[in-house]
Amino acid sequence: MDIDEAVALTQDRLAQEGGSMGDLLANFRGRVSPVLVGDREWERILECAGRFPVTMGALPFGFELPLHERAPRADLGVSLAGRTRPAAFFEERARTNPADETARAIVRLFERMDAEESPLREIVGRKLMLEYDIGSARNGERTRPGMFLRPGERPIVGANGQADDVATVVDALVSCVGWEPIDAEREGVERAYLAQPEDTRMDSFGVFPSRARSIRLAVMGFTTQAEACSYLERAGWPGRISVVDSVLSRFRERAHVVRTGLNVDVLPNGLGPTLGLTLIVKQRYTKDSRYWLDGLTDWDPFLDALRHEDLVVAEKLAALAGWVSKATPLFAKSGQYVMLRGIHHIKLVVSDDRLRQAKAYVFIVLSAAASL
Repeated sequence: MDIDEAVALTQDRLAQEGGSMGDLLANFRGRVSPVLVGDREWERILECAGRFPVTMGALPFGFELPLHERAPRADLGVSLAGRTRPAAFFEERARTNPADETARAIVRLFERMDAEESPLREIVGRKLMLEYDIGSARNGERTRPGMFLRPGERPIVGANGQADDVATVVDALVSCVGWEPIDAEREGVERAYLAQPEDTRMDSFGVFPSRARSIRLAVMGFTTQAEACSYLERAGWPGRISVVDSVLSRFRERAHVVRTGLNVDVLPNGLGPTLGLTLIVKQRYTKDSRYWLDGLTDWDPFLDALRHEDLVVAEKLAALAGWVSKATPLFAKSGQYVMLRGIHHIKLVVSDDRLRQAKAYVFIVLSAAASL
């Protein structure tokens, strides 16, 4: 059984459970430390997830956890694929509630993906990710989610002449959220791609409709810190590269970093000053059937390295270390599921010439097709 068939089976089984994704998540409260997500914050996550069909639990979902804040806040990330039960849900929402801008944006993307000989589908397939600002939203306001596409079908690799692929993905995201195209912004994204060295890839593209306009690019695969810093210089990042070099140096001294990723924001007038650093301790490839499997101790050296940073809350690190678990059987009225939990990545954020933030991105995967 391939991955798509496994997802379809899991969706069919979850549909038998009824209710919403919020109802599904409510069953996991005992597995989420209150140090990471407080009770009030958890209720806000359930309220958000309650707007989704339960079948969305068949694709990976998870939380963004700010390790630099003592408050137990979290944002919610979910996955969505075209031609599935959840896709049909959003198509119906867009038809019956034209004011739902998120549903309309999702449908616009799916229409591009489903077009005959769609160049977008050839690059990203039919999947997208949504990131809901919940803990990070101002005064509890409800905002439109960030929308992300990953070139999983045809990877966009540095020095490979794929500027047209880059433009295809960016144009799709910009148009789906209702933004007017800006030539300087498009050129800035192309410049960021052309600055990439060989053996790096454009891992994801994102837009945040409720924030100041930018295109978020995740450029992954730098093997040395010199390579990463040279890229920032070529791409025109306006921050102090010596600060980035210092951060990379001290983490490489403390932990075995396999690859480094950079998150840059392309603004209409150039790159933004905030930079995300993703230090990879385990190389993952999207097409690998074991993509979501962590060893129980894979992240321990990096968590130990984080403990040396004054900005990180020690209690949150301790709770995070317990997040990774072995495959766990779950039993429901529709049958048995297998649950996997792990850390997808940890991002360090540099701004104003300092390391300002550390965020953990953790995931949950449910499958009715897997067995122990």
